[in-house]
Amino acid sequence: MKAVCGLAAALGAAQVSGHYIFQQFGLGSSKFPVYQHVRYNTNYNSPVTSLTSNDLRCNVNGESGHNTTTIDVKAGDSFTFYTDVAVYHQGPISLYMSKAPGAAADYDGSGDWFKIYDYGPTFSGGQASWPLRTSYQYNIPKCIASGEYLLRVQSLAIHNPGSTPQFYVSCAQVKVAGGGSTTPGPTVKIPGAFKATDPGYTANIYNNFKSYTVPGPSVFTC
Repeated sequence: MKAVCGLAAALGAAQVSGHYIFQQFGLGSSKFPVYQHVRYNTNYNSPVTSLTSNDLRCNVNGESGHNTTTIDVKAGDSFTFYTDVAVYHQGPISLYMSKAPGAAADYDGSGDWFKIYDYGPTFSGGQASWPLRTSYQYNIPKCIASGEYLLRVQSLAIHNPGSTPQFYVSCAQVKVAGGGSTTPGPTVKIPGAFKATDPGYTANIYNNFKSYTVPGPSVFTC
């Protein structure tokens, strides 16, 4: 009985270690400790797989940010999300923002989201190459209004066609200063932004894979 339990525990540990999580945030050249400015979750490095779950926003039990801090940023600042191990499931990485009606720590992400960047595949010589690494850098849009936001990173893993795609998500809390007056769009709700019929959600990356459209709204640019 002990051997069986031991094997089960070992398999469970192997399964947990077989994924990745966005657990660190950076601003400019600074990289902060694990979960500083990034919301905690109770899912660790496991994926969210339901298209109708509120967990798609900021991961499981990530609806509150009272257990982390909100970082001051300037519109146009460079930021980075870091993973514990390199992303290795093929699929796109996307960055989203949602303006909080008040403090980001109080915001559950039920409002409007807009996408600021997609890291999709590149195609060369009949092969697709995905951006699989440990860090993803971009900039806060210069033209968005000042205020507090959730800044969301999403890895959509489509490495196993025929099985349910996997979402690996985390949210940072930022307070933007020096912004503009542009209203970002298009906006979506999460859940609701992704459908089971989206070509980028159902794509078979191993069969005649020559182009790809990242699910979700188009990218907002200033």
